[in-house]
Formats: sequence, C-alpha cells, structure tokens
Amino acid sequence: MAPGSEVSGGPVSTGAPAPRPIFAVGAVLLGAFLSSFDSRLLTIALPDLKGIHSLGFDEASWMMTATSAAQLLVAPAVAWLAMLFGLRRILIVPSLLYAVLSVLIPIVSEYSTLAFLSILRGLLLGVFVPATIMIIFRNLPMKWWLVAIGIYAARVGFSVNLGVWVVGLYVHQIGWQWLFWQDAVFAPLMALFVYLGTPREPINRALVQSGDWSGMLLLGAGMAMIYAGLDQGNRLDWLNSGTVVALLLAGAVLVACFFVNEAVVENPWAEAGVVLSRNIGLAIMCILLYSLTSLSNGMLTPNFLVAVGGLRPEQIGWLFLLYGALPMLVFTPIAVWMAGRLDSRVVIVVGFSAFFLAALLGTHLTRQWVAEDFVAIALLQSVGQSVTLIGIIVTALSNVDPRRATAFAAYIQSVRIGGAEIGSALMATWLRVREQTHSNTLGLNVTQGDPSVVEMLTQLQKGFSVHDTGLATARSVVTLSQIVQREANTLAYIDGFWFSAWCAIAALVVVACMHRAAPGPFVPK
Repeated sequence: MAPGSEVSGGPVSTGAPAPRPIFAVGAVLLGAFLSSFDSRLLTIALPDLKGIHSLGFDEASWMMTATSAAQLLVAPAVAWLAMLFGLRRILIVPSLLYAVLSVLIPIVSEYSTLAFLSILRGLLLGVFVPATIMIIFRNLPMKWWLVAIGIYAARVGFSVNLGVWVVGLYVHQIGWQWLFWQDAVFAPLMALFVYLGTPREPINRALVQSGDWSGMLLLGAGMAMIYAGLDQGNRLDWLNSGTVVALLLAGAVLVACFFVNEAVVENPWAEAGVVLSRNIGLAIMCILLYSLTSLSNGMLTPNFLVAVGGLRPEQIGWLFLLYGALPMLVFTPIAVWMAGRLDSRVVIVVGFSAFFLAALLGTHLTRQWVAEDFVAIALLQSVGQSVTLIGIIVTALSNVDPRRATAFAAYIQSVRIGGAEIGSALMATWLRVREQTHSNTLGLNVTQGDPSVVEMLTQLQKGFSVHDTGLATARSVVTLSQIVQREANTLAYIDGFWFSAWCAIAALVVVACMHRAAPGPFVPK
C-alpha cells in the first residue's frame, strides 16, 4: 500500500450522533476502566483469593485463564454486533447482569459454580471495551475523538498502577469482597451513561442477514485458544506439554482460517487489509512492543518488591498510586494536547523514550532496593503509559477511513489483550530461565571447603546456635541457599529491565519505518 493511503474497506461505522456527548464519554471511561481494572485486581489478588476459596494451584490457574480467554472469545465481534443491534442493546443489559454476577461471586464457595460465574463474567467483560470504542467511532462528533481515545489509552496504565494499592486496601482493610462488589456500583452507572449518552438505534436487519458469522467465530475462538496456551505455557513448560501445544496449534490454525475466510467471503467483517497496510501493521507491532516495555512497571517492579523484598501489595501500593496513577491525571491531558498538534509518530517516540529511560534505571537494581528507589522509574513509566498508546491509536486511525473503523475496532482489542499476554508470558519465561542460569552460575562458586563459604556458614551457625544448637548447621545451609537464590533473582530482574529497554529501542526503530499519514482529521496541518 502506498505511503499515506487509507484503508477504507468494511461497512460504514458511523451512526446517529450522541444526544449528550459528555455522558457518552463517561460511558467510554467506565467501560474501558472496568475491563482493565478488574483484570488487574484479580491478577494481583489471586494468591489471596486462592486461600479464601480454598482453591488448588491448578484450579485457580485454569479458572483465571478461562475467564480471560472468554474476553477474547467475544471481544473481536463486539464492534460488528454494535452496528447490528445498536450500542444500547449490547451494553445496558450486559452491564446490569455484570453487576449481579459481581455480587454473587464472593458468596459462592463451590468450585464449579464459581468457575462458571467467573467465565460468564469474563464474557461480559469482553463486551465493554470494544463496545465503548464503538461509542467513539459511531456516535461521538470527531472533535471529541481525541479526548475519548485518550481516556481509552490511559486506562491501561492507570489500572496497572492503581490496582496494587486498591488490592491492599480491599483485602486488608475494607474487605476482599469489594474486589467484586465495587462493580455493583460502576456497572449500573455505565448502563445509565450509555442510556443517556447514546441514541436509540433500530436493528440493522440487512447486516444481520449478510453478517460474517464464521469470521467472528474463527477469530474469537482462535485468539482465545492462543491466549490459553500462552497463559498456561510457563506453568506447564511450554512445548513439553501436550495441552499447551494443542491450544497454540489449534488457535493458530483457526486464526489462519479466519484470514482465508475474510479473503473469500462476499462481505468480510474485518477486512485483512487493515492489518496488512504498512502503517497499521507497524502500529500493531508497536502495541506488542508497548506490552513488553510497560512490563517494567506493571510486572518487574511489583514482583521484585514482593519476591526479593518480601513485601505485600498493601506495603507498596502507595508507590504506584502516588507516582504511577495520580501523575497520569496530569500527563494524559498533555498527551491529548500533543496528539492534536504534533505528528503522532513524535508522540509515540516520546512515550517509548520514557519507557527506555525507566528500564535503563532499572538495570542498576540491587537487592537493597526498596520501594522509594523505584520512584523515578514509576514517574517515567507514568509518562510512557499516558503518551504511547494514544499516539499508536491515532497513527492507526490516521491510516483508516474514520467512517469505516469497524475492522480496526475488531482487531485493536484482540491485539491489546493478546499482546499483553504475549508480553507477560515472554517476560515470565525470561525471568525463570535467567534465574535458573544465574542460580547455577552462582552455585558453581559456592563449593564445600571454600574459605569464604566456610566463613559465611560459621557466621550463620553462630547466629542460629543461640536458639537451637542442634539445627544450627542445617539452618545455616538453607539460609545460604536462600541468599544465592535471592541474588539470582535480583540478577534475573536486572536482565528483565534490559529486555524491556531493548524492546523500547526496537519500538523506536519500528516508528522510524512509518510513513507520514495522508492529510486527514488526525494529521495536524
């Protein structure tokens, strides 16, 4: 595709104008927030929830995987369904049902019922973000788009940072049930905003008859299987597990069949040209790299403080609240202003540069670091999370006919969730492999009879012998082993920050390969 050309396939996405745009923007805010925030809370609180519900490790892991995969099963088709039935029909009732499920889940104890309700809740959660994106494209005047897209983009980083503090607040002060019960307030409020902010639309019967139902099923099922394979891969040792191989292979086949389907059907639902065009393909690569670079705050920092520092979410939540979430309230409006006045590629460069600097600071990590040592990293991450994703989305929209954004909306949520899972799986595997490598390397230098080892064991034995002379020797050996593992973990997290830094550099190279978009509503003159 020629530089600056637009992808303009697919049905017209615009609908009736929003009667009250401010409520439509509020619906976008709540829908985007619910999806990311709820997923983040459950991820952080999973160790506590396992104990509360008396779940085994495998039970909890598969339940979380199935719940998140359910989001991907329905998310790609939501944009099309919004055009068929109107946003009121696919948002108001699911929002109210979501509130009911959020009330019921904390009072259920039987595993099969809990898993069923959680998966159903995941299916409903998968509706919210794509549907609220369609409020932007379908019903809002274009002058509101940048503000609404800024809200959508910022909700990822805001949820990542705020989630740590909220989990500590709910689990240890207010009550763990509020991890779910909060949605009994937020979900009905979103339904109200949708009712007030979106127009009443008739069912588009022509689209119902010509709908690409096979394409929707193939992409949703394929992405859900790939997600499940990636989510379980690190736990089940990847290709050594038949379950993981089957999920990944079956998912890849279904996604390949989806692209074949889109090439041959008369009315493709999500035209493949959207992702095959140069700038949009590069923008999708940037989203995947964004998922990796942003892990230096969403995964590396809190996991280090928990695994090496021995801290709990309630002890480190203040860091992410004060220096991650709250600064985004300032940085996000700045990002919207930049996106409206600068080439979107410049906005992306600013974001990835902030990610790079944050990761570079993290490479100086030592085991003595405490939460205060991560303040600068959290602030730089807050800049990156505020700026980067809005620049990527605006770049993609600059190369799509904004009146035909259905195909783009179909892909963006799949890429966002899939990219986050790919990033988490890769980083988890990288940390595990690097920890094993460093542990082995350090262990080679801890040999029986070595003077420094003997001296360390002697010092440890003296300390333990005060309480129990008989166990002093055994406890000193165990403690020395824990010290080696702690140092190996620290080195592994340093490697993780280096990995994030190199991903940021790769993203800057990808941005350099983008062409300037053709003149349009998202390209400043």
